[in-house]
Amino acid sequence: MENLMLAFGLTLLAGLATGIGSVLAFFTSTTNTRFLSVALGFSAGVMIYVSMIEIFFKAQESLVGALGEVPGKWLTVAGFFGGMLLIAFIDKLIPKAGNPHEVKKVEDMSKPKSDVQDSHLLKMGTFTALAIAIHNFPEGIATFTAALNDPSLGIAIAAAIAIHNIPEGIAVSVPVYFATGDKKKAFKLSFLSGLSEPVGAILAYLVLMPFLNDMMFGILFAGVAGIMVFISLDELLPASRRYGEAHLSIYGVVAGMAVMALSLLLFI
Repeated sequence: MENLMLAFGLTLLAGLATGIGSVLAFFTSTTNTRFLSVALGFSAGVMIYVSMIEIFFKAQESLVGALGEVPGKWLTVAGFFGGMLLIAFIDKLIPKAGNPHEVKKVEDMSKPKSDVQDSHLLKMGTFTALAIAIHNFPEGIATFTAALNDPSLGIAIAAAIAIHNIPEGIAVSVPVYFATGDKKKAFKLSFLSGLSEPVGAILAYLVLMPFLNDMMFGILFAGVAGIMVFISLDELLPASRRYGEAHLSIYGVVAGMAVMALSLLLFI
């Protein structure tokens, strides 16, 4: 029960980090692009390292134990790429107008606006919130299942996902506020977009928990590893490079991997 509450709490905190992005958009005058570049690179480093070094092999261990060496290894690889295909398919469903990968900056809120753009910007902000909600759903399942199995691992994944949710909160708030002038509406939409992560956790608990044996756990963890690697390569690294210098992004990745490696050696 303690693990269950911790897993849900971590997922909730990771999801609500979109609200932090929204608050930053309202209470700072400029975007600290260098910090965001390093932070997003760091998040990618954590997620790639933990997926490839820890989660993938935990999945393989479970599946080999349940099915035998050859079928277990094959199913682990299939689950890994299946997770990548799932998140890529979700990406394809999102309209281009709401692409959450589009970099937004806090200073964009002070630009002069025209009435002609208002409806388009509001639509873009709403689509972005919807896109982030769809994206966050499998992330919620990933954080929840990882924390349920291993709380230390769950904390690392939740922290990495929370970091990458902050600029997503800015991406929702900037166009909505620019279109409406309403800070409350912009914050509310940004905040709600992050709630799909705990919803994903609840769904994982209600649907998957009754069937969670070694085989189901292995397939789920392999899929989670694939989802996190895809998100890192498709979202975090490109956004990190757009926010700052290329070298800052790589330094962040290396730092994230080093911190994750150290925590795995010391705590797991």
